[in-house]
Amino acid sequence: MSAHDVLITGIGIVSSLGEGAETHWNVLAAGGVEPRIDSERYAPFTIHPLPEIDWSRQIPKRGDQRQMETWQRLGTYTAGLALEDAGIKDDDALCASMDMVVAAGGGERDEAVDASILAASRARRDHEVLLNEKLTTELRPTLFLAQLANLLAGNISIVHKVTGSSRTFMGEEGSGVSAIATAAARIRSGQATHMLVGGAFQTEHPDMLLGYEVGGYLHRGPHAPVWKRKGSAGGGLVSGSGSAFLVLESREHAASRGRRAYGRLVSVAQGRAKRDDLEAAIEGMYAQVQGDDADIVISGASGAHAATSAEKAVLDRHGAAVRAFSTLTGHIREAQFPFAVALAALAVGQGKAFPPLGPSEKQADGTVKSALATAIGYHFFEGVAHIAAAE
Repeated sequence: MSAHDVLITGIGIVSSLGEGAETHWNVLAAGGVEPRIDSERYAPFTIHPLPEIDWSRQIPKRGDQRQMETWQRLGTYTAGLALEDAGIKDDDALCASMDMVVAAGGGERDEAVDASILAASRARRDHEVLLNEKLTTELRPTLFLAQLANLLAGNISIVHKVTGSSRTFMGEEGSGVSAIATAAARIRSGQATHMLVGGAFQTEHPDMLLGYEVGGYLHRGPHAPVWKRKGSAGGGLVSGSGSAFLVLESREHAASRGRRAYGRLVSVAQGRAKRDDLEAAIEGMYAQVQGDDADIVISGASGAHAATSAEKAVLDRHGAAVRAFSTLTGHIREAQFPFAVALAALAVGQGKAFPPLGPSEKQADGTVKSALATAIGYHFFEGVAHIAAAE
C-alpha cells in the first residue's frame, strides 16, 4: 500500500444501455439483457444508438450545448457524471487543480463535401489534383476549427471548470489506452493528485461508419454476440455511440477527503503489434499485468475477426471468465478502453461479476477481488489494465 496508489473514485459512462455507473451495473447484473440496436438507418450495417439524454443536466447553458457537436456534448456530459460520482463537481478548488487526459477523434465531417469528393473520384483519375481543388473550394476553415480534437477537453474545462493541465491523445483505441496509462503514471509518480480521464465516440454519422467500412471491418447481417461473428458476412465489428470518463486519485488524496474508491488501478500494459503476431503480444501484456491473478476479464473485443480471434485464443488458454461488453454497447473506439476499465472497477467495487453476455461466456464463481480490462484494437493498438480491490 502506497500513498501514490492510483484509485478509481468516480465513474461516468453513457452507452445504448443508458447513462451512469449505477444504471449500467443494474442493467448488466439483471442478466438476460437484449442489446438496443438500429439496423435500419445505416443498412446493411447495425449500430448501437445513444439513449435519450437531457444534456442540460450536465451542460446547463444552451449556448454551450449549441456550439458543440454531439461527440463533444457526449464527452462533456459524461465527464460531468464522473465528477459528480466522485463528489468533485461542486468543489471549485478541486476542479481548478484537477488535471485531465482526453482520448478524442477528429470530430464529425461535412457529409456533403465528403460525398462530392467520393462521387468525383469515380470519374477522375487525378485524385491528388481533385483533392487540392476541393481543399481550396469546398472546405470551410470554421468547420475544421470547430472539430479540433482538443476541443472536447476545452469544453470540459469551460463547463466543469477543470482547469489544471490538459492533454489530448488521438489514435482510436490506442488513444484511450495511452490516456489511462498516462494519467495513472502521473499520479503514481507524484506529478498529480487527481485526474479526469476518458473519451467519447458518436457513431451515428455516416463518415464515422465510412472509416470502418473502408477497411472492411463492419459486420453485415443479423446482430450476434461478439464471440460469434467469425465467419459471418463483413468484418465483424458493430459500432456504438458512447463515452466513459474516470476520476483517478492518489490514495493519499482520496483519503484526505474521505472518499471511497471502486478499486485500485494496479498496472496498464500497452502495445502496437503487427496483427500476424498479435497472440504473442497479448500474452506478453497478460503476463506483464499478472493477468492470471484476476477473477474476471472485461473484454473490449470489437468483433473484428483477426483481433477478436487472437484475444479469444489467449483468454481461452488461461481459462478466464470473460465478459465482452461490446455485444451490448457496440464498439466505442476512443472510449473503448476507459469503458472497459470502468466496468472492471464496478465489478471489483461490487465484489462480483455480472452474468455472461453471450453463450460462450462462463459463470464467474466466488468474490471478484480483481479484474482485467482489455482493448485489442480492431486495426492497431492494444492495451490491458489490472484493477484490484482498493483495500
